[in-house]
Amino acid sequence: MQRDNDRIIEELQEEIDHYQLIFDYTYGATVVVDPDGYIIDINKPYLDFLDVSYDAIIGTHCTKILGDSRLHIVAQTGKAEMNQVQTINNQQVLARRIPVKRDGKVVAAVGQVIFEDIRQIASLARKYSLLESKVKHYEQELRHLRSTRYSFDSIVGESKPMHRIKKEALTATSNSFPVLITGESGTGKEIFAQAIHHESRRSVHPFIRINCAAIPRELMESELFGYEKGAFTGARNDGKPGKFEMAHRGTIFLDEIGELPLEMQPKLLRVLEEKEFERVGGTRVIRSDFRLIAATNRNLAQMVSDGSFRSDLYYRINVIHLHLPPLRKRREDIPLLSRHLLAIIADKEGLHGVNLSPDAEKLLSGYTWPGNVRELSNCLERAVASMAGSALTEDDLPFCMQQYSERKETLRHSSLKEALNDAEKNIISATLREESFNKAKAARRLGIHRTLLYKKIDKYGIIAKSA
Repeated sequence: MQRDNDRIIEELQEEIDHYQLIFDYTYGATVVVDPDGYIIDINKPYLDFLDVSYDAIIGTHCTKILGDSRLHIVAQTGKAEMNQVQTINNQQVLARRIPVKRDGKVVAAVGQVIFEDIRQIASLARKYSLLESKVKHYEQELRHLRSTRYSFDSIVGESKPMHRIKKEALTATSNSFPVLITGESGTGKEIFAQAIHHESRRSVHPFIRINCAAIPRELMESELFGYEKGAFTGARNDGKPGKFEMAHRGTIFLDEIGELPLEMQPKLLRVLEEKEFERVGGTRVIRSDFRLIAATNRNLAQMVSDGSFRSDLYYRINVIHLHLPPLRKRREDIPLLSRHLLAIIADKEGLHGVNLSPDAEKLLSGYTWPGNVRELSNCLERAVASMAGSALTEDDLPFCMQQYSERKETLRHSSLKEALNDAEKNIISATLREESFNKAKAARRLGIHRTLLYKKIDKYGIIAKSA
């Protein structure tokens, strides 16, 4: 019997020690008083704060050592006092006092110091404000990341080619097949990509854009698939998700996919086929449900023949193919598009009543626009920047356009050979501009050898570098 009693006492003592340990390490300095305000227990953080021993404080009235304490009043009234400023040891603290009741009767009161120095609140408030501003910034970035600026309403054009391509693009919104958008620079490939995403069931999820030509070759894999902590020198300590991971349930837009390095193409193919990948430096398999939209101004079929683009990747991305017509193939859209862009530019600059004169409209409609809509927008911005009145006239348009108009008139009286030479010169000049004066790329796009391109540049006296 005595052995059983000893065992029970030992177990009870262990339980008491256990609860005492919890009490000592409870967040904040905590003290307990009886109904008369005498201290019956106190935890270690409060003892450290007061710099007294446990034995020296037990049995002492709370007002003797806890400054202007009101614990004894709370023990009498049974009413809690929350977040009260209290002075202890000539230091202002934030405290709360809570009555403990049993069978409706107050049997004790618990006091807890929330902040040992009230100045901590101001410091924490500043930190909170800083964190809050950071969170708002990241939320804004995330909203921008998830959102699309363009819908099908943003696509301006009433010509037959535009009606046809918009109809094909709308069909693509009802499924999740890969889409390949091709066309010359400045034809609006990203606008169509965003419009497809905006109209699809994935529209509430991210639209992630990545320009394959803008990312250094050595960083391409980590940008697409992310990396783990310490994957390489300069890697973030917490790692970083890749674009495919961020595009989960949404759309990933690979712009200028023709510039994707050959060594990256089988890795991209695997992700497209299996919808899974590992981060750089990691082993965990990450699954992502995404829709791929790719765009290029390159001839991918020709690149497959040349061996610079994998055929299996080409067939994987080329399920739905949208080829956007250049502006010169839909001239009837130029007046409508010009007025639309002019209104946007004027609104951005706070200008009112800006309109397009008939002579300017005629000149704009007759130009070939090798840079397509992007060049048209730039041309109108330059014209608005220099215009004198509210009507944009022929004289406000760049001099090169006026030269082109005069050249067209001259061509009507030229021989066939002269006309062909002039046309060839214009095509070579435009292609060089579109390829940022990269002669190797321009030669590939023109379908001629680079040596022949150099000869023609010399023949026509073309300035083959940016100004």
